[in-house]
Amino acid sequence: MQVQPMRSTLGAFVSDVDLTEIDESGFEQIHQAWLEYALLIFPGQFLSRQEQVAFAKRFGDMEFDISPLSNVRRDGSLRADDDTDDVMQILKGNMGWHHDSTYMPVQAKGAVFSAEVVPSSGGETHWADMRAAYDALSEDLKEEIKGLSAFHSLAHSQAKLGHVQDESGAAGMPKDPEGYSGYGFGIEDIPLRPLVKIHPETRRPALLIGRHAHGIPGLGERESESLLDGLLDFACQAPRLYSHRWSPGDVALWDNRCLLHRAGSWDMSEPRVMYHSRIAGDPVTEAASSP
Repeated sequence: MQVQPMRSTLGAFVSDVDLTEIDESGFEQIHQAWLEYALLIFPGQFLSRQEQVAFAKRFGDMEFDISPLSNVRRDGSLRADDDTDDVMQILKGNMGWHHDSTYMPVQAKGAVFSAEVVPSSGGETHWADMRAAYDALSEDLKEEIKGLSAFHSLAHSQAKLGHVQDESGAAGMPKDPEGYSGYGFGIEDIPLRPLVKIHPETRRPALLIGRHAHGIPGLGERESESLLDGLLDFACQAPRLYSHRWSPGDVALWDNRCLLHRAGSWDMSEPRVMYHSRIAGDPVTEAASSP
């Protein structure tokens, strides 16, 4: 197994490994590299759905086993890019920087992501290192945000794009097999999360921000938005970024506790089919704060 660090504060490429056949020693090497680099790219793995889930489960319990992120329907037709399709609205929302499931009672631990069909251009996935971003803040700004928290809501972030979900599909119950399930909408107790998260395994501080964050208690709406936008703009700059141009069969594993990510845009008249397995966070260390 070869681990090659990227030219960034995050990430490494892992080669000479078959993810379907790693033993405990090999898995421990991957796990330690994941904690160090936060993002691992495994080119050309071509995992089956079952193999992807099995690999993800080695990192802990699952928030959900596997879900497509795709503009292609089951019959092979493309979804309409006319702002009437909930799935397309979610795909467009995912083009904003975010951590997964900060809008749920328990934030996700990480994810395994694979590429099946990729467009001729665009459609990359971008990651940003919130550990290095926190380290680069001025001491005055670190002191300013110390102890501050923000609410996180998918309904809030999607509404900013003009997408209001019918709550009859909330709580992960599908309204129809071809539509968006409503997962993440309709949360009654909006999670409150600190702007600075201490990683439960490495103990490194990292910014916990992104498009779902809003409404810092104790600040006015404009002041809160200005602070969050300023942190996001500062955080998502080189050398704290990596952008991956996908090839079919590639697999990514990332640590959702310290990385932001977003999808790149592409010509949605072309298909893009990705599969996402979400690893559940620890209900103690990834639980939301009390308002």
